[in-house]
Order: sequence, then structure tokens, then C-alpha cells
Amino acid sequence: MKRALSFPYPRRMEAFLVSAGIVTLAEIGDKTQLLAFVLAARYRRPLPIIAGIFLATIANHALAGLMGHWVVKAVGPEALRYGLAASFLAMAVWILVPDRLDDDEALTPSRFGIVGTTIIAFFLAEMGDKTQIATVALAARYPSVLSVVTGTTVGMLLANVPAVLIGDRLSGRLPIRLVHGIAAVIFAALGILVLYTPAAELAH
Repeated sequence: MKRALSFPYPRRMEAFLVSAGIVTLAEIGDKTQLLAFVLAARYRRPLPIIAGIFLATIANHALAGLMGHWVVKAVGPEALRYGLAASFLAMAVWILVPDRLDDDEALTPSRFGIVGTTIIAFFLAEMGDKTQIATVALAARYPSVLSVVTGTTVGMLLANVPAVLIGDRLSGRLPIRLVHGIAAVIFAALGILVLYTPAAELAH
């Protein structure tokens, strides 16, 4: 009984660590991190901004995680394997494309307050973004949606909290190309690993 209970935990820890690590790397230089710089410079109130980032990420990535879980149930094991492999390999290429923040993505109505403005801005900016798509793929890859969403949320905070607290002093010193190169290698490795994983194991 003890063995049966302890078996899932290494898998959940792997899901958490991989999700946190990938999203931390992918978020460096991403448009949502650029948005964190903009909000920090505009409001100069780090705690409400961090709270808004946390709440927006939980909501957005929970939806992405549920979508990934639905994909597992909706497609067959073989289609899932090739689809996941293609998704991770595509992410490896996409992560190397420089990101930018459109002006209108940073401008949301201020009547919602700092927390509300941050939630709206981050939630909308994260829709269809690299880290949201990565969350969908990771949730389809690993059986624990909670571990994946927790990991991706921690990754977002690890990348964006320093951006809010330190601001422009941080942005010019990060080796973004190197960081994104490392993330691309990890995404590619995950894609290759999925190809060599038995389809039955991917079906949760």
C-alpha cells in the first residue's frame, strides 16, 4: 500500500520542476515580462502588480491545463504522441523568435485599480502566448494538471517578480538569446523524448 501511494509523487515532482523550469526560461524577454516592466514603471507599486500577475497566471494557466487534459481524453494515444512531439519541437523554434509588446496590450482601463489592471493586461497578453501553449502541451504530457499549473505559475513568478522589483536595471543585463537557446534545447529534448515514449504511457 505504501509503495502504491508513493509511486505518483516522483512523476508529479518531475511535472512541477519541468514546468517551472521551462516557463521561467521561456518567460525571459517574453511580452508578458515586458508588460511587467511597463506596469512597474507606470505604477511603482510592486506588491499589487505581483498579486495581479499571480491571479492572472493562475486563471489563464488553469484553463490551459484543463485544455491539455481534455486533449488527452479527446485524441488517441498515437495521435497524442505525434501531436505532443510536434508541439514541443514547434515551441523549440518559436522560443527563438524575439518578442515585442504592442502598446495597446499594456493600456487597460485604470478604473480597475492596479491589481485589476494587471490581471486584465496579463490575462489578455498571455492568451495564445508561448507560455500558455507550453502549459497546454505540458498538461497533456503529464498526468497531474495541478503539478503542471503550479509549476508554470511558479515559473511565471520567478521570471516576473524580479522584473517588477528591479525593473529596467534587470532588462538590459539578461542574456536573453542564451536563455531562450537553453529553453529551445529543453523543448526539443521533450519532443524527442515523447516520440520514444510508449503511446500508452502518454494516455495517463
